Amino acid sequence: MGKLKAENESLKKPARGPTYLKVSEKGALSVYGLGRFPVTLYREQWNKLLGMAEHIRQFIVENDALLKKKESVQENDASLKKKE
Repeated sequence: MGKLKAENESLKKPARGPTYLKVSEKGALSVYGLGRFPVTLYREQWNKLLGMAEHIRQFIVENDALLKKKESVQENDASLKKKE
């Protein structure tokens, strides 16, 4: 019975594939594998966001208690803390 419960729980969690990049039909950059839908931004938007990377990392650290964590993303949290 315990094995069936464990299998049932694993089926409830959506499987996320590997993270990969793709150019959209409209010429934007899409990142797949982070969630249910891709994150799609144009080049200028990515450059602006990437320029804020350190600020975003610091914000996450400062607001850690307020931010929710998803199980599939926790491995990324470790990489954030390594860069501090």
